Amino acid sequence: QVQLVESGGGLVQAGGSLRLSCAASGRTFNNYAMGWFRQAPGKEREFVAVINWSGFSTYYADSVKGRFTISRDNAKSTVYLQMNSLKPEDTAVYYCAAARTTLTLPHWWHEYDYWGQGTQVTVSS
Repeated sequence: QVQLVESGGGLVQAGGSLRLSCAASGRTFNNYAMGWFRQAPGKEREFVAVINWSGFSTYYADSVKGRFTISRDNAKSTVYLQMNSLKPEDTAVYYCAAARTTLTLPHWWHEYDYWGQGTQVTVSS
């Protein structure tokens, strides 16, 4: 079992920045690819970014490429999402998730095994 706890959400003006953190506990963090997803009201949960077990490979949704950066610190069992140049359309609940793989960069929600409770990000115009 892996427990995931997100933090760092909040209210920010358009053009601003936020950094989300996701602290993991339980199983060996290095065995998991870590992803971020988001869900806006009335919309389906969508993929944002993923990072492999070592931190050397990442993949982003087109909508956030060049603005968001995913990273991880395996010594702290924590994954981060640095969000810059935020837009009102980035407003959503952001979830981190863990996938039991060291070989792939999963970007579909059903590929993930564990989820956090989510943190709200609101971007005002």
